[in-house]
Amino acid sequence: MRSEQQNNLPSMGNPVHLLAFGFGSGLLPKAPGTFGTLVGIPVYLAMQPLSLVYYLTITAAAFLLGIWLCERTSRDLGVHDHGGIVWDEIVGYLVTMTFAPSGWVWLMVGFILFRFFDIVKPWPIRWIDRRVKGGFGIMVDDLIAGLFAAVCLVLLNQLEWF
Repeated sequence: MRSEQQNNLPSMGNPVHLLAFGFGSGLLPKAPGTFGTLVGIPVYLAMQPLSLVYYLTITAAAFLLGIWLCERTSRDLGVHDHGGIVWDEIVGYLVTMTFAPSGWVWLMVGFILFRFFDIVKPWPIRWIDRRVKGGFGIMVDDLIAGLFAAVCLVLLNQLEWF
C-alpha cells in the first residue's frame, strides 16, 4: 500500500527511478499522485494528434514498461508501491483520455475523473490494489481507474454535458 514509507530515496540520476517518479513529480511531499497525473497532461497533448492505433500502441507500451519500472523501483527502494512512484498515474491518465474530445474542459474533466477513481478506488479497484502485488499490481489498479474514467468521459460526451 502507498502508506508504507522507506528511508531509501530514489536517484533521479537513475533513468528507471526518474521515469517511475514521473520526472521528479513524485518527489513532491504533498499529493505526488496528483502531480504525477499532471505530468500526464503534456504527454497526452503530445500524443493527442496520433491515430487511435498509435495512441493505443504507445499507451500499451507505456503500461508494459511501467510494470518493469515500478517493480524495479519498488525493489530498489524496498517498498511496494512507494507513494512517489507515479508512472502508473501518467499511464492511467492516458487511458482516461483515449476517447476524449479535444479541449481544455475535457483535459480537466478527465483529470478530475481519473483522480477520483484512483483515490476512492471503488470495487474492483480497491480489491485488486490490495491483492495484486509487484509491478503489475502497481500498474493495473490505475489502468482500471483510467478505464472507469474513460467510460465516464464517453458518457458525458454522449450526453453533451460539456
